[in-house]
Amino acid sequence: MKMQTNFLCALTLFISASFGMLHAQDNNVNTEFGVKGGFNMSNLYGSGDDVDDNNILYGFNAGVYATLPISDFVAIQPEVLFTTKGAKLEYSGLVDGDAKFKLNYIEVPLLVRVNITKNFNVHAGGYASYLVSSKVTGSGDIEFNEDVNRDDLNKFDAGIAAGVGVDFDPISIGVRYNYGLTTVGKERTVLGNTYTFPDAKNSNLTLYLSYKLN
Repeated sequence: MKMQTNFLCALTLFISASFGMLHAQDNNVNTEFGVKGGFNMSNLYGSGDDVDDNNILYGFNAGVYATLPISDFVAIQPEVLFTTKGAKLEYSGLVDGDAKFKLNYIEVPLLVRVNITKNFNVHAGGYASYLVSSKVTGSGDIEFNEDVNRDDLNKFDAGIAAGVGVDFDPISIGVRYNYGLTTVGKERTVLGNTYTFPDAKNSNLTLYLSYKLN
């Protein structure tokens, strides 16, 4: 919890400093506001494991963003998104089917955006998320749909993000990857043994479309 709290404090300070820097900029540099949404391909990875393309869960994200210019080439881009994450497990044998572990977050990315050309940008930074709901569902020979108690999971997630975008004013398209640094499950002790379940972190690839409102 300490790491998540420190991360959120850092995001708050960074946003405050960014607005302070903007007041010192020339009035000809415009702030941009808009809406965005996209298609998620999410997964979970364990400690020491590489992220692979198995167990991908498909979902979506939607929200708002602002682009706060520091210069003609560099800007700070905060966002507020609703986003889905999790993973899918397919099984076969005595029974066939799949199980989906679904996590829904309110996510706040804070990115540094660099305009390589007028229409192409790269962006990188961090994100902090708050878990609003979670559930497991199953289909196939065995069907189920159960909510997961949020108290059994870490309510906060944090990680790093990076991506690229192409601008066709007022529409932009892009791809971004989020790499979680916080375990989804909580650490708990049972009969003297300490374990974390699920001992995994979020991984999410997003294809997005944004629309500038001003």
